[in-house]
Amino acid sequence: MKNKSLLIRTIIIVVIFLVGVYLVFGPRRIPNSSDFTWTGIKTNLSENINLGLDLRGGSHLVMRVKTDDYLKVLTENNAQAAETAAKDAKLPVTASSVVTENNTYQINLNVSDASQSAAIIEEVKKKVDLANWTESQNATSISWSLPLQAQDLLKRQAVDQALKIIDSRINAFGVKEPTLQKYGAETSGQILLQMPGVDDPERVKSLLRAESNLQLMKVVGPGSPSPVTTYNTEAEAKQSLGGNVPANRRIMIYRERDEPTSSANKAADNNKTPPKYVVVEFPAVVDGSELRDASAVSRTGSEGDYQISFSLKPAGAQKFGEWTGKNINNYMGVALNDEIKSVAYIKSQIFDSGEISGKFTKTSAEDLALTLKSGALPAKIEYQEERTVGPSLGADSIEAGVEASLGGLAFIVVFMLFYYRGSGINAVVALILNLLLTMAALILIKSTLTLPGIAGLILGIGMAVDSNVLIFERIREELRAGRSVAEAIGLGFDRAFVTIIDTHLTTIISSAILYLNGTGPIRGFAVTLVLGLLINLFSAVFVSRTIFMWLLERNPDAKTVSI
Repeated sequence: MKNKSLLIRTIIIVVIFLVGVYLVFGPRRIPNSSDFTWTGIKTNLSENINLGLDLRGGSHLVMRVKTDDYLKVLTENNAQAAETAAKDAKLPVTASSVVTENNTYQINLNVSDASQSAAIIEEVKKKVDLANWTESQNATSISWSLPLQAQDLLKRQAVDQALKIIDSRINAFGVKEPTLQKYGAETSGQILLQMPGVDDPERVKSLLRAESNLQLMKVVGPGSPSPVTTYNTEAEAKQSLGGNVPANRRIMIYRERDEPTSSANKAADNNKTPPKYVVVEFPAVVDGSELRDASAVSRTGSEGDYQISFSLKPAGAQKFGEWTGKNINNYMGVALNDEIKSVAYIKSQIFDSGEISGKFTKTSAEDLALTLKSGALPAKIEYQEERTVGPSLGADSIEAGVEASLGGLAFIVVFMLFYYRGSGINAVVALILNLLLTMAALILIKSTLTLPGIAGLILGIGMAVDSNVLIFERIREELRAGRSVAEAIGLGFDRAFVTIIDTHLTTIISSAILYLNGTGPIRGFAVTLVLGLLINLFSAVFVSRTIFMWLLERNPDAKTVSI
């Protein structure tokens, strides 16, 4: 029975060891990871583990969401929507105006008949969300203002929404283990983004800056299969409306998507195809919030002939279907970021899909489809800080970290062999296994190794040594007390185990606090330290005791042990 128990323990150790070796030094699993060579020996370690920004290189960006612009646009849009709602109901509203300065955001509706104010307010609230706005009125106007508390709330919501959208875009783009979080004061609107191993940071930045305000709008014109009505200048388009643009109309640039194949002829292409202008109905029939999916599609297989195919959510599809059913033989414009990209003639009712046509390249089509899917940013972002960490600096950090780890390990090996003699070999085996399994655990949970993480590994080695010292000193005490070798080893492990659990538990609690309250590098330190401590309970206790059990199995009547 004793031999069977020892055999099971040995099998468990061997299996875990082989799994650890495979995870750390096995086939490459992380694409686009740079090779790392230490003292001329190529290893798969840096290919299998996620390296942080400080080790792998990459980009460090601090950006700010322009929350003041967000509140300004929100106020202007609500004012226009309120005026349109009142006029559509034939209520006596003559005009709207806004105040958007000095932390004051206010909507004003000019009323020609004060007796209709209650009806105007009721109609506006049906169409416009003014829940956070404070209402007031007098004989000639109705006003809604945004209190400071509501401003702060909306600003925080805008930053939270921007975080989600940026996270969606970065993850879809394929950046490995990015760090994305709020930065600075709560009301600053700042966001920190770290992207390890980014090969093309400018493309990522362009993708983050990109707006994706998609709108499907009716183009005002005579209808029928005649060409869509376009104007050469904005003034000409305005003149077609009698010199004034009413609340339910917009003048937009109309430029068919024609992306030049190279930057060299971009200016020539722009000069060759000057923009036109069209008049569209406002508000839009469907906007980007009702988009379900978008993808890049090649029509001819040519690199420069991609379109963006999109589909709508059920509610948007129903609305779109009803509108197209009523507007057969009219024109619909696809507006992207307040510019008409293409105009479609409506031949029949359309429900849930459409496309943005034009000469997109594969890359630009995929990027645009991605920004459409992730949604429009609530406000523009500006970059306030940018740093690039080169891969050579990361390689130097890895080399320095490896040298420090191996140097410390070598010193510990010499000390343990000198001070504990034969039992020191037991400790060395446990230490090496601890280091191997900690790296394997980092790979298994897809954690990111940073420079502070390497410090956590080194500290873990020190804690592992401490566990072996506690056990060995307990065994020595039992031997000096006259116990037999077998009894001394058993009691040494049993009595040291309580102390080991106590020291490990307090350190794990401290590491958990660091993880919960720290940023990326601090979390990396906490994760590697906790993994090292948990694995040490296996390597320093289970493995080390198994080795002693093998020694006793070979020599059950041993009178001494090399310790």
